[in-house]
Amino acid sequence: MNAIPKRHQWIGIAGVVLLLVLAVLVWQRFGAGNQREALASGNGRIEAVEIDIAAKAPGRLTDIRVREGEFVTAGQVVAVMDTQSLEAQRRQAEAQLRQAEDAVVTARNQLVQRKSEKVAAEAMVAQRQAEVNAARTRAKRITELAAKGVTSQQEADDARSAVDTALAALSAARAQVAASDAAIATATSQINAAQSAAEAARAAVTRIQTDIDDSTLKAPRDGRVQYIVARPGEVIGAGGRVLNMVDLSDVYMTFFLPTAVAGRVAIGTEVRLVLDAAPQYVVPARVSFVADVAQFTPKTVETESEREKLMFRVRAQIPQELLKKYILQVKTGLPGVAYVRTDPNVPWPERLQTNLLQ
Repeated sequence: MNAIPKRHQWIGIAGVVLLLVLAVLVWQRFGAGNQREALASGNGRIEAVEIDIAAKAPGRLTDIRVREGEFVTAGQVVAVMDTQSLEAQRRQAEAQLRQAEDAVVTARNQLVQRKSEKVAAEAMVAQRQAEVNAARTRAKRITELAAKGVTSQQEADDARSAVDTALAALSAARAQVAASDAAIATATSQINAAQSAAEAARAAVTRIQTDIDDSTLKAPRDGRVQYIVARPGEVIGAGGRVLNMVDLSDVYMTFFLPTAVAGRVAIGTEVRLVLDAAPQYVVPARVSFVADVAQFTPKTVETESEREKLMFRVRAQIPQELLKKYILQVKTGLPGVAYVRTDPNVPWPERLQTNLLQ
């Protein structure tokens, strides 16, 4: 084989370099341009859901157990209301409950007594019935003897009178049974009334105890105390705010995008957040809300230039799992930039992939 001249080798190398330069220029103009077009951004601030901790019932605030800016956990006691009046009401309701329970016991004892009286009355009826039967048998026998002249007519009349007396006694015994039934019904009604009174008293005790428990104000979520409204010693009305906290399990960034971009952003779209306080880290998030009404524009849009002024509010939600992991470092109000991909097929720039929090 013949050796290739050095001049030709240099020409080949120069050609390869030229092709590489052209490829880079084309990528910068078209590829990088497409990447920029597929990436939109908007300025925003970290926000969180605010929770007002308020008094359920009116009363005097006795103690505040947290400070502004302090991190609190769910169930932690943050403030205490005065409960002396409620405790007095609870003691009164408990006394009424005991009285009602005693009334139930008394009514039940009366029912037992009335049932015993009925049993005795029924026994008396049986006895009077036996006496009636005996009196009728005797009267029949004496009447037959008087007809034969063996005995006097007076004895026959006395025997018939004895039958009438026995029948009257039987009627009285049966009336006593009826009276016992009425007394049993009354005693049963008294038991029901006493039980209802006991239930009402028990419910009053439960309600007052609930008010006492609610007088100990607790944090409903893990979060941070934002500001304190009331101070110990102040009298607060029903529903009066004591302090305000932010729920650090529901944190998001609100930012704005123009119409052309917002129209291509769907709920669940991946977002990358870069905060001014920590620009070296990238926070992952997802779109949870896109406003259906534009802002920064007239109500009636006529021209294309005015349509370009339309801005839509977008909310990027930070995952709860990530918030739990860094919950002590989460702070609201921090400014930053939110980046959104309008084309999911275009990869994220390297600067938004490095130091991605997980």
